[in-house]
Amino acid sequence: MSKRPAYFDKYQTLNFERHDDGVLVVTYHSDGGPVLYCDTHHAEWAPAFTDIGMDRDNRVVIFTGTGDTFIDKHGHWERPMKQPRHYEIAIYDQTMMFRRLLEIEVPVICAVNGPALIHSELVVVGDITLCSEKAVFADDGHFPSGEAPGDGIVPVWQELLGVNRGTYFVLTGQRIDAHTALELGIANEVLPHEELMPRALDLAHSMATYTDLTLRATRLCTVDRWKRVVSEKIGFGYGMNLECMAHMDRGWMVWDGTNQGNEDANQLRTLKPRDEYLRLKRN
Repeated sequence: MSKRPAYFDKYQTLNFERHDDGVLVVTYHSDGGPVLYCDTHHAEWAPAFTDIGMDRDNRVVIFTGTGDTFIDKHGHWERPMKQPRHYEIAIYDQTMMFRRLLEIEVPVICAVNGPALIHSELVVVGDITLCSEKAVFADDGHFPSGEAPGDGIVPVWQELLGVNRGTYFVLTGQRIDAHTALELGIANEVLPHEELMPRALDLAHSMATYTDLTLRATRLCTVDRWKRVVSEKIGFGYGMNLECMAHMDRGWMVWDGTNQGNEDANQLRTLKPRDEYLRLKRN
């Protein structure tokens, strides 16, 4: 294995640890704690995914969060968001973030360490999704907050849950816990929290016994469906333009956690989801 790559120390919002067999663990964070999603994360992740994908010493990649939360809150968005040119940068970052993630050409394991309420799509488009018992999936950052869900989250959840149930999930702020995610086929395994990373590493090290060509060719086969899903539907570019139009029309930033006391935000009445399907199934 080569020396420590420069990009391992390049990003404020990601930690990197690579094992001798090429298993790379990427941990999302904010100042060493759980992610408070802000413009720094938004700007860094596309180039980080590019660096990961271009580094051929990476043979299997594990993505996870910090502590017992993946992403459940926004932080302070410092980048100005007043003019169309400001939003164009956000559109580009989001488009590239998803595209570069799907262009990582080695197996990807997502270890969901806790609530994924913001950008939950990031941890369900890998090849294997492992969940801590503390994991919860939702989309708090869009429609429940008065936001158009145009960044690619809609086609991802429609693909996983079916069109009608995926749309319901996005529109109502529905919570899907780890065991329900397993029943619905979102997660592959649910584990006690302390066993999550050992299991992810066990799977990754097993995969790393295969040749580079096998690993890369397999990833090209498994990721192709996701690439088609997000390109066939409203997906990135056009959807993000619609989302940013809604931002400018409203005049305040859903993405900025400091706006939580905003008068307009307080007037929103989020729909109350009821999952009758699973309740009846369990009874």
